Amino acid sequence: MKIPSLAEIKKELSNLNDQELKNLIIDLSKFSRENKSYLFFKLFERDNPQIFVEMVQEELELEFSKHSTSNIHTAKKSAQAIRRKLNKNLKLTKDVTAQIELIAFFCKNMRAYGYLSFRHPVIENLYRIQVGKIETLVKKLHEDLQYDYVSVLEDLKF
Repeated sequence: MKIPSLAEIKKELSNLNDQELKNLIIDLSKFSRENKSYLFFKLFERDNPQIFVEMVQEELELEFSKHSTSNIHTAKKSAQAIRRKLNKNLKLTKDVTAQIELIAFFCKNMRAYGYLSFRHPVIENLYRIQVGKIETLVKKLHEDLQYDYVSVLEDLKF
């Protein structure tokens, strides 16, 4: 089966009436948890743009407290699992400041929960990559906002 292009999908969507479009969106949200999350945040983000950041931070905090750092192997695996969850949530927003806040939250918790104390190359590289992501995202911001996040970035660097 050949998947149609985005332009073809847009064209077909424009032919649907409001009720058909609502039913299609509801059906789409039933397929995966990510679709439902995306729909939820897009609908309620207008009223409170910080709701997304707060909910993801709560979810990540729960994951950090749940995972064990008793040895190197479990610490590495749990850090990778939490990072995957972070990346899934980062796809849900295009707001650069929200992405910076979430990645910084992840990095701060990696330090706070002792993941970096193992000096394992995989964990350290994972941390450095996240700090690098923050650097590239900060460069996309306006100069006034860049100044606010430079201090956060300096705190996260080794």
